[in-house]
Amino acid sequence: MVRNLGIGTGRRKTSVARVYVREGSGKVTVNGKGLNEYFPQTEHVNVVRSPLTVVAGENKFDVVINVYGGGISGQAGACRHGLARALCQVDETNYTSLRGNGFLTRDSRMVERKKYGQAGARKRFQFSKR
Repeated sequence: MVRNLGIGTGRRKTSVARVYVREGSGKVTVNGKGLNEYFPQTEHVNVVRSPLTVVAGENKFDVVINVYGGGISGQAGACRHGLARALCQVDETNYTSLRGNGFLTRDSRMVERKKYGQAGARKRFQFSKR
């Protein structure tokens, strides 16, 4: 039986990630694939791993992530947010360091909706005086 030490839900843009932290050797699995396999760019891999680096838990925990919605960048941000929340459940002393680095703050920026009668959210059709 696998025992979860911490569970966290992370959100970013339209992505939602459920993160499960377990005792282990530092293996991170995203949607059944390895972290480097799911996120091919090292920038996104570093974003996901950053909460583990801050609390010095790279080789202490195994992390299982289920993520859906949005694009690659939003999913990486959602994974980071969920992992930070789960690490707070594992040990309360992690809270100050994770909060100080901004990992526990939900990034609420969303794409602005397109307005009717216009070309986009902000873009307008060309003005013609005559």
